[in-house]
Amino acid sequence: MELKDVLSEIHQEVAPLLGQGKVATYIPALANVDPMQFGMAITLNNGQQFGVGSYQTAFSIQSISKVFTYTLALRAYQDGLYKRVWREPSGNPFNSLVQLEYEAGIPRNPFINAGAIVVCDSLVSHFSSETKAFDKILSFIHECSGDSNITVDEVVAQSEMEHGYRNLALAGLMKSFGNFDNGIIEVLKTYFKHCSIVMNAQQLSRSMLYLANDGTDPISKKQLINSTQAKRINSLLLTCGHYDASGDFAFRVGLPGKSGVGGGIVAVVPGVMAIAVYSPALNESGNSLVGTKALELFTTKTGYSIF
Repeated sequence: MELKDVLSEIHQEVAPLLGQGKVATYIPALANVDPMQFGMAITLNNGQQFGVGSYQTAFSIQSISKVFTYTLALRAYQDGLYKRVWREPSGNPFNSLVQLEYEAGIPRNPFINAGAIVVCDSLVSHFSSETKAFDKILSFIHECSGDSNITVDEVVAQSEMEHGYRNLALAGLMKSFGNFDNGIIEVLKTYFKHCSIVMNAQQLSRSMLYLANDGTDPISKKQLINSTQAKRINSLLLTCGHYDASGDFAFRVGLPGKSGVGGGIVAVVPGVMAIAVYSPALNESGNSLVGTKALELFTTKTGYSIF
């Protein structure tokens, strides 16, 4: 079956599920998003693209941005980064304080909030300021996606800054353990801004191709990271990319992937393609309910699983 036909079939099959789940309300600017939307896009290593539904509807990528920041930090610090953020699944909610307290302020992995905040702290240090760090993050996303029009939703960023008390607490706890080098507010501004970057499923699927191709963008031919680093990132996407539901996602979908509370999920088929889905209503673990089902259907129908 042609890939565009597979996408159309999936679109029909997930339609009855729309309306289940709940949009993220703890960030007020995300609470008003229409939960009935669904879009799905794929970009092949040869540059071919297919999409269905709301695949060109822009949304806040939220935690999907953590893939880009971790890539930049790994490029800058290499193995030294592992002293500040580990490589283990957390098994806890993405904003848990309890585990961080037990483990002396070192986050389990870079895709839970505490881990991503430490990664952000490392980038603020590396690029010398909050403004320079964010500019580098955004320009890297422009490079990965081949689209320099991608920008940040300042309303969402401000909303997160005004209501991000749990993230402030995480940063403060890590600071108390000495695992934080810069000012908390400075780092969190950068963190909230990169979480508030706006993309659509088509752009997201294009931007993850470097992870489907050993760290090199197969279209621009630029090596963004080396093949060993790409392997490390993909392994963490598989084991940690969906918070405390990462095992379930690996079980159902069988691909490295990363979700965000804006309703997006990206997944990587090594050597072949990257896939992105968008549906803003979330399941209990904070992952797109319909998006997860769509990816499960995709790997079942096509056999594109790493298992």
